[in-house]
Amino acid sequence: MVYALGDKGARLLSERDGVSFVTLEWSRKNREAGRPFIEHQLEIMDFYVGVQMAAAARSDLTVIHPDELVAAFPDQVFSATNPFALQTRINHHGVMLNVGIVPDLVFGLRFTDGSRRCFMVEIDRGTMPIARSNLMQTSFERKMRAYLSAYAARQHERHFGWKNFRVLTVTTDQNRIGSMREALSNLRVPQSPGAALFFFASRPQLHTADPLLHEWQDGSGRLVSLT
Repeated sequence: MVYALGDKGARLLSERDGVSFVTLEWSRKNREAGRPFIEHQLEIMDFYVGVQMAAAARSDLTVIHPDELVAAFPDQVFSATNPFALQTRINHHGVMLNVGIVPDLVFGLRFTDGSRRCFMVEIDRGTMPIARSNLMQTSFERKMRAYLSAYAARQHERHFGWKNFRVLTVTTDQNRIGSMREALSNLRVPQSPGAALFFFASRPQLHTADPLLHEWQDGSGRLVSLT
């Protein structure tokens, strides 16, 4: 069973707790939400709940939730409606294109020594083409190129106050991971971490594994963990 926030609930939160909403027309938005959108949202939350449960079983780290990350931004007026949205420029055959990226989820891990790691998450359901000849069309390759370009421009430092971050991609199977890594190997963005920026895992693997201890693959195929 899935519940959604309605107009009356949004107004109550706004009046009682001072929660700010761009629009209070939530009932209309809920009617427009189709099955693919709902399934995608459920998969995002399924992954995030797995992270929180894994962290709760440990004493050496805690999860930094998105609102806590936003509260620590050095630029509090940056993208108020979607604080983790990024706009970057991509060079495509000498033509500069403006591309926006919005991660499905953002969280951090804080360790007992005071250090932290920040992650942006992409939950891929296998519906988006991995590569296209036309960069104006959406593809996962374009998304990866945008993340690399945003990192190279140090947007995470200016807007979020992070020294670095990694992009976690949860996708359908190992074959698709292989295709993503192949597309990534062809991308060259100076001043970016390159293939090391991305960690990949398949959804079936994570259903039976601790996401914090799981051996993810980075873009070069090296096995890495989030901790």
